[in-house]
Amino acid sequence: MEAYIIAILIISGIYVLLALGLNLQYGLTGISNFGHVGFFCIGAYTAALLSQVSVPWPFTFLAGAALAALAAWPLGLISLKLRDDYFAIVSLGFSEVVRIVVTSEKWLTKGVQGITGIPKLFAFLGTGTAQALAVLLLLVAVNMLAGLSKSRIVRSPFGRMIEAIRDNEEAVKALGKDPSTFKIQVLMLGAALAGIAGGFYAHYIGYIVPEQFIPLITFYIWMAIIIGGVGPISGALVGTLILMFFLEGSRFLRGFIPFVSEVEMASIRLGVIGLALVLFTLYRPQGLMGDYTKR
Repeated sequence: MEAYIIAILIISGIYVLLALGLNLQYGLTGISNFGHVGFFCIGAYTAALLSQVSVPWPFTFLAGAALAALAAWPLGLISLKLRDDYFAIVSLGFSEVVRIVVTSEKWLTKGVQGITGIPKLFAFLGTGTAQALAVLLLLVAVNMLAGLSKSRIVRSPFGRMIEAIRDNEEAVKALGKDPSTFKIQVLMLGAALAGIAGGFYAHYIGYIVPEQFIPLITFYIWMAIIIGGVGPISGALVGTLILMFFLEGSRFLRGFIPFVSEVEMASIRLGVIGLALVLFTLYRPQGLMGDYTKR
């Protein structure tokens, strides 16, 4: 049971990193990115491929973040020519293009067979609880660093500018400022966080295939930030923990309703999460950690 709880906390920490990146893009700047999992995939495959040639894991993480950020640059240029709702569709298509590429380029990614034997973090500690706890502590430290960085961004002139872009982009243009540069930078920063999360995922799981990077992951992260609250760092944390409670806690319901199959339980699980999302949208649109004075 202890190993299971640590594993859930590690996956939750990875999702928190993804949520912080998406919160930076949507919560602060208003960019509706539905292709977040694409950057997650780029980070994971970059880390996995570099680790196969004995590159130390800190550099695989940095390379994953850098490539994910570079991939976000042309997507950011596209966003300047599209309305927000159209960009959401384009970004979703981008994530599917990334998944198709890693599926078809077998010479590099091994296609649907996936990449195996990805070195574990802190492998010198073995494969037991000590190693898992070390990974969890590193993940907590990275999340804290990301959270502190986001706090500094919010309080900086850059942060005030991107919040102004979110609230009224036309007014920002009227003041003589160019929102395009800021939007591209924010998209790249959020993508870099997703790339780091992908590196953690690859090294922790030890085996990745294209089917692990489906659009459902992006929508999980959207659910987390909507439930927790769009904008606040605490919203990303609380929303992700609640989401994981729904996803993993519902597995134990089969002990009480044994007549429900695994397939049916998966549908019930998504249904419960969807219902929670609808209720939050109706009765608590600012999320659990949002401003209680706003509706």
